[in-house]
Amino acid sequence: MNHPHAISDHKGHRVRFAHRTVRPATAGEARDATRAFLSGLAQVPGPETTDNVVLVVSELVTNALRHAGGITKLRLAAGRTTVKVTVQDPSPARPRPRHPDITGYEGGYGLNLVNFLSRFVTVTPASGGGKKICAAISI
Repeated sequence: MNHPHAISDHKGHRVRFAHRTVRPATAGEARDATRAFLSGLAQVPGPETTDNVVLVVSELVTNALRHAGGITKLRLAAGRTTVKVTVQDPSPARPRPRHPDITGYEGGYGLNLVNFLSRFVTVTPASGGGKKICAAISI
């Protein structure tokens, strides 16, 4: 399901709150959708913040694809001070942080990065099954 950005009112004026929901098939599609969303905001975040939001999206979507049976939806929402990233997947299992693999083959950095870059991260059951992971990143 893909909803248009809610970044303009009916007269074309920019608004402070924006949201978009997509269902990317890959982490690359999720990154592209996130960059497009952020570049369309009334107050475009700086390059470092944009990179942080894109990294959080990439990690959460990759984890859903690898460990949780896919992605049901990605929701991006921006307010005056925060971008919220919500990834929904079909698995009810809570994500478990792992010890990072310093050889670089097995990963284990994703949830640590998400927690480091986010103001908060929540995991809640999704209606109809599965879970939603929400990360809030300061702009």
